[in-house]
Amino acid sequence: MASEPAAPAKSPRVTKRRAETRARLIDAAYQVFIELGFGHVRIEDVVEAAGYTRGAFYSQFESLDELFFILYDNWAARVVEQVTTIAEGAEPADVPAVVERVVGTVLLDRDWLLLKTDFLAHAARRPDLAQRWSEHRAHLRDAIGQHLTVTGFELHDAFGTAADAARAIVAVYDGVATQLLLDNDQAAARAWLAQLLRVLLTPSSDKPKDPRFACPDSPEG
Repeated sequence: MASEPAAPAKSPRVTKRRAETRARLIDAAYQVFIELGFGHVRIEDVVEAAGYTRGAFYSQFESLDELFFILYDNWAARVVEQVTTIAEGAEPADVPAVVERVVGTVLLDRDWLLLKTDFLAHAARRPDLAQRWSEHRAHLRDAIGQHLTVTGFELHDAFGTAADAARAIVAVYDGVATQLLLDNDQAAARAWLAQLLRVLLTPSSDKPKDPRFACPDSPEG
């Protein structure tokens, strides 16, 4: 008599309690990272703040690095959602109006920017983490580039593709964020962001492209 085929393995069921535990650990990690600085945080600090044990932590996450990437992806998802909402109701030709909506909405949270900077210093010394972060940042750039394409924005001549423009937009955001960390002036940061985005998103004239201003081939990451 032939044996019956084995039943497929079931994936672990995500219970309400497990989901709550995960959410509390993520929230606690964010607060502890902000308070102590990423490089000074231990797993014990996170579980104590959340009211759990190390066992609860390791049932959800492999490391503090993984927790940061979860926080980063959550932040990036909010940014993409904001950009999507703005792009859906925008006229591509009305660059000032689009920029005004973006700058008025985009997240410029100083605590989060401090955490990102802490992790940057941490990841820069570890090639494996640097590569992982490059991949996560690439997803954000891809989403921005896709929206530039879908909404029909006419690109400045300096950018050959929407991907080039998205890379520039992220670089502008990073630069403004760095200045915000130094002077803690939200109004100035948003003013600079608006000015730079208007330049990036305003089509150039129909004059021939100047090769001196062409984008170099974009490196990975």
